Amino acid sequence: MEGSAREAVRRAEEARELQRGWYGEPLGDLFRRFMAELGLNQVRLAGVLGLSAPMLSQLMSGQRAKIGNPAVVQRLQALQELAGEVAAGRADAVDAAGRMAEIRESTGSSLLGPGTHSTSVEFGGVPARQVVHGIQTVLRSVASAGEIERAALTLAPAHPQLAEFLRVYGAGRTGDAVAHYEAHQD
Repeated sequence: MEGSAREAVRRAEEARELQRGWYGEPLGDLFRRFMAELGLNQVRLAGVLGLSAPMLSQLMSGQRAKIGNPAVVQRLQALQELAGEVAAGRADAVDAAGRMAEIRESTGSSLLGPGTHSTSVEFGGVPARQVVHGIQTVLRSVASAGEIERAALTLAPAHPQLAEFLRVYGAGRTGDAVAHYEAHQD
């Protein structure tokens, strides 16, 4: 293997490892799962996320590591939740199609599933899931899940509640963060 080709492979492996920290797994694996579970091809997935098809391809192959647009990260999180619901049998193809249309049209500030607004705690009129998505997007745009976990470990002895916040919102699942948020509303 030629030196430049080896270097490209090494960079792609590094990018995939960064993605694992930021998004929980390499984006190529995540996007392939979305396509299988939601019946999408790459062009349609790119459209739902709000990415160009070439950008999606670069993220999948490890030529690019990070999604820079917070709205796209929120759409990614919403698709991840939807794919989980479809895989678990809690949403069917019709539900998924409607939700994907909502996700595609969103600006990233409101990615709520059906009924979320009527059953969740609100903060200043904003549903809990939307607040949590905003917090997660900010935290995940500045550090990977691994970095957030390490920061939480460092803070835990002196500031246990702040450490818990970082772990739950920065490195945890959205559903767990919503439950935490709702449990701490007075």
